[in-house]
Amino acid sequence: MFLRRIARPLMAKVKETTGIVGLDVVPNAREVLISLYTKTLKEIQTVPEDEGYRKAVESFTRHRLKVCEEEPDWEIIEKRLGCGQVEELIEEAKDELTLLSKLNEWNPWGVDDDYECEVIENDAPVPKHIPLHRPGPLPEEFYKTMEAIASEPVNEPVITDGGDSKSTKQDAA
Repeated sequence: MFLRRIARPLMAKVKETTGIVGLDVVPNAREVLISLYTKTLKEIQTVPEDEGYRKAVESFTRHRLKVCEEEPDWEIIEKRLGCGQVEELIEEAKDELTLLSKLNEWNPWGVDDDYECEVIENDAPVPKHIPLHRPGPLPEEFYKTMEAIASEPVNEPVITDGGDSKSTKQDAA
């Protein structure tokens, strides 16, 4: 009885399984996330500043990096971000880096302003046996995360090539 009272809170911090088939527990998930988010913020610099993709990726990646740097506990990171388990966040961050490298290869923002593409409209009805695949509503945690991102102060840390990370946007100007 005594051991249960003492050991249970200590063991509660150790994640034994994600509960998701094929997704193993990452014991140093916080450090992995910080590394991936830092790399993403460096890689996104290759995308033009006025692109919406860059703005979105920088915004949510900075927010997630900030939470990971502030919180040492994976449970609190998961709760504050509200976007799944830390192992899922690691997979998302890896996927974002993969997409970013593909986008840099494809250069979709390099299209001339006067380029016109042909739009083909097809009003044929979808057969009843084919599902329409309409996405369901987003979880409430998503909206909370977006509100947190939008309410961040303007003086955020600037990610540099290894220089002083405590400088702010205002200092950089």
